[in-house]
Amino acid sequence: MKWSFLWITLVLSFSGFSQTEELDSLMEIWHSAAAQSDWDSYAELLSDDFVFLGTDPSERWEKEEFETFARPYFKKGNGWKFSTISRTWYLSYDASTAWFEEELDTWMNNCRGTGVLEQDQQTGEWKLRHYSLSVLIENEKIESFIELRKN
Repeated sequence: MKWSFLWITLVLSFSGFSQTEELDSLMEIWHSAAAQSDWDSYAELLSDDFVFLGTDPSERWEKEEFETFARPYFKKGNGWKFSTISRTWYLSYDASTAWFEEELDTWMNNCRGTGVLEQDQQTGEWKLRHYSLSVLIENEKIESFIELRKN
């Protein structure tokens, strides 16, 4: 799967896909790599200054810290499966930066992910710089949730 990012980037650049379709494909490959516990393919999309914000209040990892946390799960075949329900893209005026919000079906029920990708001006490759995952709590359930967090 390591070559899949290069392959899909090459195919999409010649296929007439829109930029957001290309970015959607990259994110789907990223989520698929996690589901297949393929750390090398998963990490291939991450920038050197990548930051991951997880659902636990303590989960703010820079790339190296995130790898230290996540790689053992992947090695055991315990990556995570996040299926995309929806995703909305936003592009900078020069189209070199993209950010998105996505709703995901996960083992935690529906979650929301947000992220930022930048395109390397020399290589044209997109790299994920920031990703944040949050659990969704309905407003009418927030008081129970607050009480749960106090314990």
